[in-house]
Amino acid sequence: QVHPVESGGGSVQTGGSLTLSCTAPELRDYQYRWAWFRQVNNEARERVGCPDRDMSYADAVKGRFTISHDNAKNTLFLRMTNLKPEDSGMYYCVATSKPYCYISWRDYEFWGQGTEVVVSS
Repeated sequence: QVHPVESGGGSVQTGGSLTLSCTAPELRDYQYRWAWFRQVNNEARERVGCPDRDMSYADAVKGRFTISHDNAKNTLFLRMTNLKPEDSGMYYCVATSKPYCYISWRDYEFWGQGTEVVVSS
């Protein structure tokens, strides 16, 4: 089973920034659709957004988070700025062979193990 691998999580204070990275050498980027999800406080998994699709960002992160994809490195990034305590949780890099940026986590076949983000006040 192929799994993307996330990195870059950690602990920051409110207002700080983090950049998460995700690689999956077995999944060539042009064949898959990528996204970041997160799970905060054991709530349902929420789509953070998809690269290059401004309208896909969750309302809670718009204007603060940016997703990009380095095609040459086959790496997905999540740049998070002005972090808030409510952003604390597990962040997952996901991919699907289906053609769209789906809002439901069930539509993604490939999941990483997640990387934890802790934002302290």
